[in-house]
Amino acid sequence: MTIGRIFAAGLLAAMAMTPELATAQTPPQELKIIAPAGPGGGWDGAARSIQQVLTETKAVRGVQVTNVTGAGGTIGLAQFINGAKGDPNQLLVNGITMVGAILTNKSPVTLDQVTPLARLTGDPLVIVVPETSPHKSMKDFLAAITSDVARVTWAGGSAGGADHILAALVTKVAGADAGKVNYVAFSGGGEALAAMLGGRVTAGVSGYGEFEGQIKAGKLRALAISSGKRLDGVDVPTLKELGYDVEVVNWRAVMAAPGINAQQKAQLTKLFDTMVASGEWKALLKARGWDDYYLAGEPFAAFLRKEQVRVGDILRTIGLVK
Repeated sequence: MTIGRIFAAGLLAAMAMTPELATAQTPPQELKIIAPAGPGGGWDGAARSIQQVLTETKAVRGVQVTNVTGAGGTIGLAQFINGAKGDPNQLLVNGITMVGAILTNKSPVTLDQVTPLARLTGDPLVIVVPETSPHKSMKDFLAAITSDVARVTWAGGSAGGADHILAALVTKVAGADAGKVNYVAFSGGGEALAAMLGGRVTAGVSGYGEFEGQIKAGKLRALAISSGKRLDGVDVPTLKELGYDVEVVNWRAVMAAPGINAQQKAQLTKLFDTMVASGEWKALLKARGWDDYYLAGEPFAAFLRKEQVRVGDILRTIGLVK
């Protein structure tokens, strides 16, 4: 057989290759994920959990996580919008905190400029005080707020986020002016934890999973959680159980870049459909104490639109947004 015939035969074989085989031979993409907060916080944990599971399951070739801190995640959002347009291999982790921070920071960029992909987890918040605190119960803590709202300092995530919303709602329940809540925002959960353990703040708010180790070690005292029901295996009452009509879930999600096409969005959605169904992801949720809150595609986009309205209404009601 001549060289020309060999080449032609090879070309015909390639043309006859099934679409499924061609797809199977395409190497998986390398993803870049922006965690728009410092190391140790919930968004960082979510981004690195995605990195861990997608890598372990070999769903992609590699995942790079970059932390971009500032302004409740809106600095990272702006960087993502400006630098990732049309790139299906770039993602952004965010959640309810960013919804609030966009409003409180009067951000020039919004979530309407990115592509909603999927809501991943729901994280009930816990209110904690240091082990040395005189507040032994939620009743004690509320009495302190009622007595002098300014003297009670809270440590939590970004201004206007889930932690801040919970602090303000609890302050309102105590009968104090929620607009005067003394809230100190930290870019990462590690910094908030250090402030509490160092006695620089009265109380802290974050996802239960972030404080679980310190609670079990006796260094932090959990007063209440913000979910509608108790966490399995966790002996901490809910705010509603204690008679306070407050419920806040810190959901976290992943966004795709602006300007990707429908096929690229569908491929990314399928990637996360597969990830959340994996045993590795389910084990990770259990280990971190996160609830499976998965919602993808248009249902998530619809939820996000409603959530932006809901959070905006809450922030205006408690005076965080004019």
